[in-house]
Amino acid sequence: MDTEGDRQVKLLIAEDDPVSRRLLEATLTKWGYEVTVCTNGVQALEALQREDAPRLAILDWMMPEMDGVQVCREVRKRAEEPYTYILLLTAKCQKEELVEGLDAEADDYLTKPFDPSELRARVRSGIRILELQADLIAAREELRKQATHDPLTGLWHHSAILDILRREFSRSKRENTPLCVLMLDIDRFKRFNDTYGHQKGDLVLREIAESMHQTLRDYDMLGRYGGEEFLIVLPACNPEQGVVAAERLRKHVASKSIDTPDGPVHVTVSVGVAADAQVGKLDANVLLRAADVALYRAKDAGRNRTELATPGDLSAEMLVRTPRNPPLNN
Repeated sequence: MDTEGDRQVKLLIAEDDPVSRRLLEATLTKWGYEVTVCTNGVQALEALQREDAPRLAILDWMMPEMDGVQVCREVRKRAEEPYTYILLLTAKCQKEELVEGLDAEADDYLTKPFDPSELRARVRSGIRILELQADLIAAREELRKQATHDPLTGLWHHSAILDILRREFSRSKRENTPLCVLMLDIDRFKRFNDTYGHQKGDLVLREIAESMHQTLRDYDMLGRYGGEEFLIVLPACNPEQGVVAAERLRKHVASKSIDTPDGPVHVTVSVGVAADAQVGKLDANVLLRAADVALYRAKDAGRNRTELATPGDLSAEMLVRTPRNPPLNN
């Protein structure tokens, strides 16, 4: 069995001639490939548009309803990832005819009747190209993640979470839905670092980040604001719902035992909550600053608690008087 077959590579063949179709299917199946069989171009195009579509297709040039070249053109119009490698199977041998297929952005061609060794070589070549493309996509996504995520916790970093807040604030105004912001801080974290060391402190940060993810909705956004502070953006969430979410998060962290090389430790967090209940009446800068003020009120009140921003915290004057956070560009 081929090494490609060991990975259960999925292939699609589209061939209207039953003899050629059965021979192709039998040959590819014998080599260990998972084969999807179509009898015309329309079926092939439908199969290639599915979410779990095969990434390598062998299309007969001449088919009823839609030929292989037309299928190729339709697939290329989508320009989606991951890439679909297309091999045309044709009885045509004139240079001008073959150029037409390549102009349709087919990747390669194979003349009929096909030679099994040539088929194997061309399929292997296609798979290598698909693997290289997958590696490039993975590398690109990793670079993208590094540009927007905190390397320690894997959360959105400071600039990225502020960009998210700006976007969600604009969305809330457009859609006339409330928006809530939580500012969270790990209690006495500096003392924890001084006592146990920064390596254990980093472990705690990672564990708390993961713990918070478990309590949030799929569409809530969580970022590391800086140090031991976190910013959470809750779309379509009013003040009361924000407090409920903050308390659920706070209690979850407080109840969690974090395993470290020196034994389990427990930490608590304080949370400030601010919400734009009168949709569009506030400013994103004011909302952020109000959550920060509420957070420090929670810490002054004894820590391990949640405080909701007051109407005074949500006034524009508060932003001018206590400009701890830089203004956002709305």
